[in-house]
Amino acid sequence: MTRLFGTDGIRGVANEEPLTPDLAFRVGRQLVATLQAEHGAERVRLVIGRDTRLSGPLLESALVAGALSVGGDCYAVGVLPTPGIALLTRRLEAHGGIVLSASHNPFEDNGIKLFSSEGTKFPDAWEAEIEARLEARAEPPRAHGRHIGRLVVDRQAEGAYVDFLCRTFPLDLSGLRVLLDCAHGATYRVAPRVFRRLGARVAALGARPDGTNINAGVGALHPEVLQARLRAAGADVGFAFDGDGDRLISVDHTGEIRDGDYALAVTGRHFAGRGRLKGNLVVTTVMANLGLDQALGEAGIRVVKTQVGDRYVFEEMQRLGANLGGEQSGHLLFLDHAPAGDGILSALALLSVVAETGAPLAELAQCMRKFPQVLRNVPVRAKPPVESIAGLAERVGAFERELDRRGRILIRYSGTEPLARVMIEGADGGRIRTMAEELAALIGRELGA
Repeated sequence: MTRLFGTDGIRGVANEEPLTPDLAFRVGRQLVATLQAEHGAERVRLVIGRDTRLSGPLLESALVAGALSVGGDCYAVGVLPTPGIALLTRRLEAHGGIVLSASHNPFEDNGIKLFSSEGTKFPDAWEAEIEARLEARAEPPRAHGRHIGRLVVDRQAEGAYVDFLCRTFPLDLSGLRVLLDCAHGATYRVAPRVFRRLGARVAALGARPDGTNINAGVGALHPEVLQARLRAAGADVGFAFDGDGDRLISVDHTGEIRDGDYALAVTGRHFAGRGRLKGNLVVTTVMANLGLDQALGEAGIRVVKTQVGDRYVFEEMQRLGANLGGEQSGHLLFLDHAPAGDGILSALALLSVVAETGAPLAELAQCMRKFPQVLRNVPVRAKPPVESIAGLAERVGAFERELDRRGRILIRYSGTEPLARVMIEGADGGRIRTMAEELAALIGRELGA
């Protein structure tokens, strides 16, 4: 059996191998068995929620049935952003949390993402144990009679999550004109509720999910849609979320797109200036723009980089005692406030800096100048070691000599999709585009799907 769990749970095309209802049923059973062993709990409690994908109820029903069949209790919170489910897992003192979502992927995909009792990513060792149980077909015993698990539909979950966000950042947004792009995903009800409660004048797009339009040309993956609407409407600020609500891309009042690098630069410098940046460091990934290094370095802030993936950023933050980290993609971690990346909370954190400084986001973002950066995604049929791709090392070496340490080249595989990613930074945007196209074409010839 090939490894099921990737960097962000189990992903695949819903209702096709391996992500079938049968697998979901078996994962539900083995998850309860694993948590019983790890926590020594006679009665395991799980929080389960999903985004707006058509396949969500299908997989949720199977997972719940599996958990109930071995005596686990399930608190179903319905459609809710991933960070809300992580938060409620901790608040309800559950033993684990389950999210049915494929985040920024198209609607045909789905995934099973697991959280620990602390609302953090499920430990690798526990994922490995579940996989071993699935492979061995060692079925846990069925529950009988009163020992069968209970399903509790939690209709207060959304309100509790909204209350948490508004308490965490009790801002006065009276008169602020905010445009939200909810990607037809899990934030479509929550985000407008939060900003309206705080007093903002809110207009929302991407807030009419039909099960098949999640992430379709809207949201954090397509901020140009929000950008165009904001320029036309003359709003003060815009925020775009992805399908499950853990990412944030912002647009300032001038219509400029501000990604996760800008958010880290703005909040990192502000927190450091007020003695609120633990360890005086920010954790990010190797994909972060060199401009972020400069912006934070000029303020005396240390930058620590990990491989791509919020899991790795979180682990390094825990190791170093940091409270701020994240990715260029907009997945940001404010660990003083929440255990997981949260797009809505990240937007409020940015607005808190605006409120404390009296400066608009456009002005705050001037602290960072981005180096031109080009990213090319290459569909691949296999993922051999990058260094084994014929001819690639030679071309990369030649381009690195040409850049002469005034740029960088990064080639890696996606952890969730059959893609190779080619990223190049440098001062000359046209030249690095040519370099990226050449390297992408080379990889395509060798590994193209």
